[in-house]
Amino acid sequence: MYTAGIDVGSTYTKAVILNEKGEIVGKAILKTGFKLNKAAALALQGALEDAGLREEDIAYVVSTGYGRHQVSFRDVQVTDLTAHARAAHHFFPNTRTVLDVGGQTMKALRLDEDGKVRGFRLNDKCAAGTGAFLEKTARYMGYDVEEIGTLATTSKEPAPISGVCAVFAESEVINHVSQGVSPADIMHGAIISLVDRLVQLMKRVRGEPEYTLVGGIMRFERMVNVVCDELNMKLGEGINILPGDLAQFNGALGAAILGQRRLQKLIEDGKLEEHLQQRQLDLLPLAS
Repeated sequence: MYTAGIDVGSTYTKAVILNEKGEIVGKAILKTGFKLNKAAALALQGALEDAGLREEDIAYVVSTGYGRHQVSFRDVQVTDLTAHARAAHHFFPNTRTVLDVGGQTMKALRLDEDGKVRGFRLNDKCAAGTGAFLEKTARYMGYDVEEIGTLATTSKEPAPISGVCAVFAESEVINHVSQGVSPADIMHGAIISLVDRLVQLMKRVRGEPEYTLVGGIMRFERMVNVVCDELNMKLGEGINILPGDLAQFNGALGAAILGQRRLQKLIEDGKLEEHLQQRQLDLLPLAS
């Protein structure tokens, strides 16, 4: 009774497999690229290998993310808002606000006590309000994306970056570099600029504690620390985040959790066997 959640994001595609107890038994992540269904299939294949399972072991597949409609082997698709809310509420039941920073989008969700989305706000259509801005800043200075976290932790004084547009913000970065400002301080300043936009979104959605932080950019410790400073709260005391790299898998986790609920409904309705037989007929050749 394994379920899989696949989050086809604009930058990365993530897959998570849960067992009947809701435990993570396998996960995988890869660059999305332009072939969305292939990215989803490869991510699921990676998660299956991580779990030591075969495709026929998966009883239900739920897709989410901007490419969710392109996943041909899904049983059902849900919005990323629903998936993030479900996972946040599952792991942190007192969550009332979810703050999500992805590669191309930034969101603030307000949840009720049952984990349902009661309101949300998205960033303006500008890269300065997304993780892509941090990645571009790192690459401009000659650093890899995975070095963002380490680089920012060595900052002594964050460089001011106030541009509300990616073009203007990039100009500020270039100007700081030309003046000899350290890359660590520039990166720290870029993170603060990004968090400022996140806090504005949170205010527009009327967010309140507890806050749960999700998205790939939240895997960087300095990003989380800046959010805590801006909200004047401490991690574990009103601010939650999943351990390790799981914040980046939050959408896929939410999708897999919803898959478990769908399976339970099939069992209650006496339709599980019929569903499993149909899945065997529709198995996707992942290697193709």
